Amino acid sequence: MNIKLIAIVLLSMIAPERARAAILTDAEAAFLEQLVTAAAVLEQRCTGYEADGAGGVQLGARLLGSPDAAMAMINAFDAAIKANDGNRYEESRYRPEVAEAAGQTFKQVRAELIQDPEGACADYGEASVTRGLLRRY
Repeated sequence: MNIKLIAIVLLSMIAPERARAAILTDAEAAFLEQLVTAAAVLEQRCTGYEADGAGGVQLGARLLGSPDAAMAMINAFDAAIKANDGNRYEESRYRPEVAEAAGQTFKQVRAELIQDPEGACADYGEASVTRGLLRRY
């Protein structure tokens, strides 16, 4: 009986922490949405845009509080892409909540880019340029 009680108490302490760890903060969600949007623009080969890696890290640092936090989110997004494609990825960087949120945003943005390539490319592309994730060439 005593061991059972201790196990229940330990689980009740651990479970909420794990549940919290699986939720993106508002800043993480905002940065991830912007990363995914820029990636969708590039994936759909919208003419005139290329990645601005330094700008992406700067934006992430402003939103998340540090360049390290920005890189951690970028790496988690990279791991999610690799996992989705069936490629090898660093398991320590993979976050299921990032993969789920990125997948949902990517599907929505990609659908709009396919439905209205010219308008959506201009809208999403310019928004990503303004944020610093993409640059015009």
